[in-house]
Amino acid sequence: MQDAKEEVRARLNIEDVIGEYVQLKRAGRNFKGLSPFTSERTPSFTVSPEKHIWHDFSSGKGGDVFSFIMEVEGLDFRAALEQLARKAGVDLTLYDTKQSGEIAKKKKRQIEANELACRYFQQSLLKNQHALEYVFKKRGLSKEIVQEFKIGYAPDDGEAAVRFLMKKGFSKKELSEAGLTNRFGGDIFRGRMTVPLMDPSGQVIGFTGRILTDDPKAPKYLNTPQTLVYDKSRHVFGLSQAKESIRKEEFSVIVEGNLDVVSSHQAGIKNVVASAGTALTEWHLKSLARLSHDVRLSFDADKAGLAATERAIPIAGQVGVELSIISLPEGAKDPDELIQQSADSWKKVTQSSEPVVDWVLRQYSAREDMTTAAGKRRFTTEGLNVVSKLSDSVEQEHYLNQIARMTDTSLEAVKAKLNTSTKASTPALKAVKTSDPSEPVKERPESAHQDNLLAVLINYPSTRHHLGGFDVTMLAGEDRQAIAAWLKTHSESLDEVPAALKPLETYVKIVQLKAETRYAGWSEQDSSLEVAKLLRQTEVEHKKQTKEQLIQELREAEADGDDVTAEKLRAQLFALIKETA
Repeated sequence: MQDAKEEVRARLNIEDVIGEYVQLKRAGRNFKGLSPFTSERTPSFTVSPEKHIWHDFSSGKGGDVFSFIMEVEGLDFRAALEQLARKAGVDLTLYDTKQSGEIAKKKKRQIEANELACRYFQQSLLKNQHALEYVFKKRGLSKEIVQEFKIGYAPDDGEAAVRFLMKKGFSKKELSEAGLTNRFGGDIFRGRMTVPLMDPSGQVIGFTGRILTDDPKAPKYLNTPQTLVYDKSRHVFGLSQAKESIRKEEFSVIVEGNLDVVSSHQAGIKNVVASAGTALTEWHLKSLARLSHDVRLSFDADKAGLAATERAIPIAGQVGVELSIISLPEGAKDPDELIQQSADSWKKVTQSSEPVVDWVLRQYSAREDMTTAAGKRRFTTEGLNVVSKLSDSVEQEHYLNQIARMTDTSLEAVKAKLNTSTKASTPALKAVKTSDPSEPVKERPESAHQDNLLAVLINYPSTRHHLGGFDVTMLAGEDRQAIAAWLKTHSESLDEVPAALKPLETYVKIVQLKAETRYAGWSEQDSSLEVAKLLRQTEVEHKKQTKEQLIQELREAEADGDDVTAEKLRAQLFALIKETA
């Protein structure tokens, strides 16, 4: 799809696209505005039409027009490309292979069918008194929230929606493939309140149907089955309505039920979404991580909820999400019920979450008699199973100590049991993170000064002699190292991105933009002093990180009884301390 991407990029002005989200003002060759990702008061968000990139100095994020839409809308690359292609008037099917082109056309038809069905259900709600009473009186929903979530009603006729959609040109086969009919070819959601399932950009891709009068013979809820456009393992309900609030509040809340989300939004707590049940997947967490890495779960504390939470822990570690748990007060079985009692109470509990592993350990300890050997054995078995899945050694050590305290056992005994259990089981493969050039570039706060270093070196070639004896591997990340290595051996300016750095073009342009913004007009003497200062800072921080790593490795070697490795590490550590003294 590279050709399609370039065609879309060529047809759109990056400042026009971003200008729909950020109020931009001309600042020389660039545009500036307030960051849409932080609460800054002084504009530090910069757009460069010449380079076709943006950079937010307050959050450290940056990239091209696709990465901006991914970031601000919480979309993956394909969805961002499709959204921008619609804006640019580019038909992506022309760039697909024949097979994928057919799939793209089917997806488009399924979305069209669901959008039409949604409007039909909304109109049907207004015509049915029983449904209106259920929605507005029994559920207590407001007119505004019904409109926002496009809630409707599927007539109890049996084929009313099918007849309507067929008149609009859809075949029964298309309606079946879109998940709108049952196995008999009739309306799948007949006689139910319909809650549309929308993708992150707000397109309707399916429905949840809630029966109006509870019938023990009928399921309370029906959901659209798997289709080309709806996949419950990837879909996050309410994301299109919640993304702005998630970004503003800097955390998201995942609940079990779609109507819990609707009630929460009506109560003014809008950073709330739902997954399809409690089966959290990597795709769910990745979608939310694009908006905030702070994700809070409000699941039932029953066996199913506990098991689902445990399964989410290693996934959260791989995605880089900070997972925590929201516990409801006694007397409220779900968020919807708590909101009916007190919206303030629901808002309060969303603000006070408990780290996920602490919560899991507390749940297991409550189920056992911790004064008995058998209770301690069962608790430690379950607890260590959770702790063994943590990828961070410091975090793991913290919870091993916690388990030891909770069982009044020595840390050595807990570690011994952990080692025995992990050797007996098949080790889980760690996920290998590969870089995606379409993902927004995000500078790590502790390494931000290194981008400043590269910016000065790019803008002032005369300062590059400082790199003579500098080890570029001290820089964080292969991208920075590659740029520094090129600058070390080249004295020319970077008017165009050189062939050797083409794979890093977006990142190079962001560094160039930083150079123009921060270091324009500096004298050669000032820029040379800045490079020397930033190089010293980089070396000091690199040695500090190396020292911390050696100390951690030494502790592990001593704990394992590996005297040979421990002695080597002590020697390296002593030499480093002597060097930095």
